Amino acid sequence: MLKKICVICISIFVLLLGFTSVASAAVPNIDAEAAILMEASSGKILYAKDENKRWPPASVTKLMTMTLIMDGLSSGKLHWEDKITASKFACSMGGTQVWLEEGEQRTLKEMLTAISVASANDCSVAVAEHIAGTEEAFVGMMNAKAKELGMVNTHFSNSHGLPIENHYVSAKDMAILARYALRYPELLTFTSIKQYTFRPEPKLLILYNTNKLLWWYPGSDGLKTGQTVEAKRNLIGTAKRDNLRLISVVLGVGKPKGHFSETIKLFNMGFSNYDFTKIYGVRQPICEVEINKGTAPKITLVTARDVGALHEKGKKIKPQTTLNIQEKITAPITKGQKLGEIIVAIDGQESERVDLLAAASVVKASFWFNFKNVLSHTLYLGAIK
Repeated sequence: MLKKICVICISIFVLLLGFTSVASAAVPNIDAEAAILMEASSGKILYAKDENKRWPPASVTKLMTMTLIMDGLSSGKLHWEDKITASKFACSMGGTQVWLEEGEQRTLKEMLTAISVASANDCSVAVAEHIAGTEEAFVGMMNAKAKELGMVNTHFSNSHGLPIENHYVSAKDMAILARYALRYPELLTFTSIKQYTFRPEPKLLILYNTNKLLWWYPGSDGLKTGQTVEAKRNLIGTAKRDNLRLISVVLGVGKPKGHFSETIKLFNMGFSNYDFTKIYGVRQPICEVEINKGTAPKITLVTARDVGALHEKGKKIKPQTTLNIQEKITAPITKGQKLGEIIVAIDGQESERVDLLAAASVVKASFWFNFKNVLSHTLYLGAIK
């Protein structure tokens, strides 16, 4: 009974933190080894404490695993209904898991749900093996992606986050990764699931999200928690209110539930002091451009993320946009490939650039494809004379 009362008191305390005043949220004192608060669209850092310090990530590692899954889905290399088979190695992980049995098959969608909600180590390894053949090869992909994104204080040695040598991240690097991952809004539909029935029988298994901010902080919808003795408590969080989306990272929090309360402090500061004037949404079609030597004459360009401008709360602004498109676009084109930018300016000063991406893939036209097009065009002109 006493334990239940203590849990209720802690929950009420955290909830009260979520509604603190502007004054108390202005300059947070974050009790963590490292922390950062970032505005998601512009990438502007609003608060930082030892943001480049290398720290054991624990299960926040899985954000990279989840991101590579989303990359694969976007490129068409992976599909939601792909069957993932659990290997003996994947089933031996221990730690947080859903107790997959060797040879058990689950869809990629089910696996991603278990990783997002319950931080399942066995599912992480099973998906890694499915994508790259071995977990070792998948870890190579993780480190290559980290390098591509400019994560200079990060090195992965596994796909799940259990303690291992040479496995570290920084708060800034994980905010960079989270910002990239948010270009896939679908990911938030998984990280915001509060509970999920993974196995109805023979023994019922209901998963409950490890990120308690989903219950405690309005606007919270992701992303990943992590906890080991070595790493203490880590949390990569994101929350959105109106048009403003924030990303927070806290690493190495010692006190129980402290990764939640420290994240709330960061969110309170951000939402109390800033607004975001939105112009276009993520994946919104912006224009069509012509393609050379492709099987389609044109392609639609969409935004990589929300387009707009960050500014102080209450300040009125009038942002302007201009397009910067590649002069000559030649097939083949891969879905998600950067083909231009939207430049946002306030009072004539550039505030940010947002990538414009190919909405679909276009293959290079063969000789016979071009010949048929020329022939059909010639016949058409002859018919209308």
